[in-house]
Amino acid sequence: MGRASRDTGKYLKYGIIALSVVFLISAGLLLLEIWEKGQGNFPQTEQEESTVEYEGQKYVLKDGIETLLVLGLDKYDGAVTSDSYNNDQQADFLMLFVFDNIEKKYTAIQINRDTVAEVNVLGVAGNKIDTVSQQIALAHTYGNGKDLSCRNTADAVSALLRGVKVNHYVSMKMDSVIVLNDLVGGVTVTVLDDFTGIDDTLVQGETVTLMGEQALRYVRTRQGLEDSSNASRMERQQQYVKALRESFKTCVEEDDEFVVEASLEMADYLITDRSVTQLQEISRKMDEYKFGGILDIEGTNKVGEDFMEFSVDEKAVEKLVIEQFYELKK
Repeated sequence: MGRASRDTGKYLKYGIIALSVVFLISAGLLLLEIWEKGQGNFPQTEQEESTVEYEGQKYVLKDGIETLLVLGLDKYDGAVTSDSYNNDQQADFLMLFVFDNIEKKYTAIQINRDTVAEVNVLGVAGNKIDTVSQQIALAHTYGNGKDLSCRNTADAVSALLRGVKVNHYVSMKMDSVIVLNDLVGGVTVTVLDDFTGIDDTLVQGETVTLMGEQALRYVRTRQGLEDSSNASRMERQQQYVKALRESFKTCVEEDDEFVVEASLEMADYLITDRSVTQLQEISRKMDEYKFGGILDIEGTNKVGEDFMEFSVDEKAVEKLVIEQFYELKK
């Protein structure tokens, strides 16, 4: 093998490393899948200037805003229709990263997977044939389970957030949590919920080091718990993310080869519309920009006809969108 080939392999490995950092900082549940031939990008056209009025003042879209949607995928056992284009993976975890490339800062917006939103139904050719109001997690079940499904979910998130543009996406399979968790030697948390009868090793209030299936159970379970709402699970996910990040940093400090080894182990779990170079750029921004924290969208839970439903507070959404994407018109 020539030097050029070796160098290409080296840069590809470092590209994978870059995305691993992206996910550990962001969701803590995601890493990189090697760039898939044939995957397209979102159109890179500029978003048109838009003026809106909020609390008696006029606002315009900020310049330099870029967004990345992170999805954690799980299986869905619900019914499908014969005239639509479906797969069986729902987005159990949704987080939108908002980068302000002028102010050099970024925030993360975690979206409740039970959020009732306008979701596009895709036909067998991948084209939109209808729109339904349902859990935003189900947007991913329309399409090929890869790029089309990710884009369909991005469209649903965009509609939820008053039409703001979702530029890019990365999705991962939730069972990758087990692999990543064990690669860092386990993740230590203080158990937030009572898992009695589900996993008796998870005792509420006790500090445990999560290993294997236990880790996935901790971030994924909600049925059978006293509080079975997704809000409770989101709290555990955010707790786990912070602890995982610390475990990962420790492993990196102790072993120079750890990130390469971990990234290669995780490579088959992800789908993204970003190239290796573009992922490196995202990683750089997460390292250099000021992080404004993880934001939640306010709303209320209720038991729907078939599933739990989370209805967003429209005023809270409007305020969030204005603060993250707009500035006062000069």
